[in-house]
Amino acid sequence: MIETIAGPSMSPPEFLAVLAALALLAVRWLPPAARPRAAVAAAGAFVLAAALLGVLGVRWQLVPVLAGGALALPFVLAPALRRPVVPGRPAWRARWWSAVPATAAGVGLVAAGPVAAWAFAVPVFPVPSGPFAVGTRVVQWTDPERPETFTADPADRRTVVVQLWYPARKMPAGTPRARYLGRTAAEARTVADALAGAVKLPGFLFDDAAGARTRSVPDAPPADGGGRFPVVLFSPGSGGARTQNTAWAEELASHGYLVAALDHPYDSAAVLLDDGRTVRTATSSTGDRDADQRLAAEWTAVRAADLRFALTELTALDAGTDPLAGRIDTGRAAAAGHSMGGAAALQAARQDARFAAAVDLDGFPHGPADPALHRPVLALTQEPTPATDPRYLPRLTEALAADSAPSYRVTVPGAAHLGFTDAPLYLPPLPAVVGTLGRTASPRLTAAATLAFLDAVLRPAPADRTHPAAALTRYGSLTVHRPAAPDAPAG
Repeated sequence: MIETIAGPSMSPPEFLAVLAALALLAVRWLPPAARPRAAVAAAGAFVLAAALLGVLGVRWQLVPVLAGGALALPFVLAPALRRPVVPGRPAWRARWWSAVPATAAGVGLVAAGPVAAWAFAVPVFPVPSGPFAVGTRVVQWTDPERPETFTADPADRRTVVVQLWYPARKMPAGTPRARYLGRTAAEARTVADALAGAVKLPGFLFDDAAGARTRSVPDAPPADGGGRFPVVLFSPGSGGARTQNTAWAEELASHGYLVAALDHPYDSAAVLLDDGRTVRTATSSTGDRDADQRLAAEWTAVRAADLRFALTELTALDAGTDPLAGRIDTGRAAAAGHSMGGAAALQAARQDARFAAAVDLDGFPHGPADPALHRPVLALTQEPTPATDPRYLPRLTEALAADSAPSYRVTVPGAAHLGFTDAPLYLPPLPAVVGTLGRTASPRLTAAATLAFLDAVLRPAPADRTHPAAALTRYGSLTVHRPAAPDAPAG
């Protein structure tokens, strides 16, 4: 199992700000003799917390807390510091009939802060459970043989940005970890804004995701042991990002795999190229189901070609002078993806004999259904809902049933479409958005099921290959599609 380090949704200075703001609102309702000292103490704590946050940085979730405390501050301090007009009588204070709604409004404002901090949490990435530490790096590759179909310039060649996660040497405690959404703060901010814009949310809601750190170390030296690393190519969902399944990738890498996740320019949310350009998504729905189906098939074909090209580049990387040279086993490679990326993984495995397996994370199988797959396939899906495309499961079943190798579909109870990504770590825990499995259970389950499948189909020698059915049943309702005839040869 993957160990998870639980983190509070607020830091100690933020907790102090909330408590001090609530204390300011409570002063009005204390006995007269206790009000002056309580007012000064609460005000001092609030000012201290505000000063600390000013130095450390104020998250948007704390803005209503600071606003509520600031509004209450003069009404609390003024009576406490003002001398009474008549000696022996307390200084003036607001009448109860006006103080009640004001206090209620203030409490609501202050309470909005912790609620927002809980809903849009700082992503706390699971600690990988494997024996290896995890390193990461980003590379950019251009295919000289393939024109860029999203632009009109015939000289423009198809370029992909790829993030690698791989088994690495253990680094000293305190070694800086990789940023989540980008190599730099600026790249992370750009990607976060693009992801927020894709779902029509303001960018500041993704501030914590933009500032998050993962469990991998940038450019860490590869692990000394572990032999050659089997390869998993990953394609994100439409409008997604190469990092959207970081927890999944880090878990696989900690168990000896090299994971290569692609940004697909003009399809991924925002892709920052080495020449300084930022390429944003150019794909969008037309609203016409048949037209969108045709477009999705075209985009899936481009993604599948990107996966095949990336595998070729990894083969060249292994044969060169790169620190990973001699460690990348492209003879044991799987194509994987989420949503449209899952469809691309199926197409890549269908078209390229170098892929020995495919993993589809809740992806509609866009594109042609032939030639038939000759590779083991794992499909993880959510339970059907009224909103599920009625064509999805029949089309997926048809593709798996026509496979000449055993294929496995696991229907995960409580899962949602975005639950197969990192989204539960930082999005509001709404069942329709991320499912009902909790913040860490979805990424943990997705990685564990994928490992059970890959270990069975990639790690043993072909003659000793085992079927992962027994291991997969623990993750949901399992449907196994076995070929009627012996497995067809690769090709």
